[in-house]
Amino acid sequence: MLELRHLSKTYGNGRTVLNDVSWHFKAGEFVAIMGDSGVGKSTLLNLIAGLDTPDASCPADAIMVDGVALASLDDDAATRLRRQRMGFIFQAFHVLPHLTLVQNVALPLLLNDLPTAAASDMLAAVGLGGRDHDFPHQLSGGEMQRVAIARALVHRPALVLADEPTGNLDPDTAHSILELLQREIKATGACAIMVTHANSAAAKSDKILHLSKIGIQETTNVKLFDQ
Repeated sequence: MLELRHLSKTYGNGRTVLNDVSWHFKAGEFVAIMGDSGVGKSTLLNLIAGLDTPDASCPADAIMVDGVALASLDDDAATRLRRQRMGFIFQAFHVLPHLTLVQNVALPLLLNDLPTAAASDMLAAVGLGGRDHDFPHQLSGGEMQRVAIARALVHRPALVLADEPTGNLDPDTAHSILELLQREIKATGACAIMVTHANSAAAKSDKILHLSKIGIQETTNVKLFDQ
């Protein structure tokens, strides 16, 4: 589904945050990426999403999504790929305050010219049935993250990218959000990549990867990482 091939990223100040990262992510797999602060976890998600560009020295096929090299796409094609094939869950939610819950969730459907009826169904699936016409200011943090998850999954993306999705939540809410995310990913058959510092969050994934200055490796020892 997603393949990284010798991916590197160095910023203009000469700081290298990713160095020769290669990995193959499979459809239907929920993967957690852990590692020290500043090692490039969020940068990796931005590169996969096409929101940032790899080093010029990287191969043309450094990031392959569904067999398509991101580097081969112009801006319009890359935007279409993000809109149609990807879903994003952010630590800060990014729920639009002036839209109702169902309008927030329906946004990916509208952008992809799809029927919007699925938005209400997805809200129900994340435990917010009957609250279509509420506004974000009426929600708790956990409920807003549920809206964010519903929005990320409503158009059935092939790839879900989650950047510290439980970072602002209390432990009980975080646990329920992760179970929800895990369940919905399995139901849609998406590949999901979650960046997290939390051992408890990583434990909910199918596979834990350790990102470091020397690349990416699978691990089972989450105690190596920051809390």
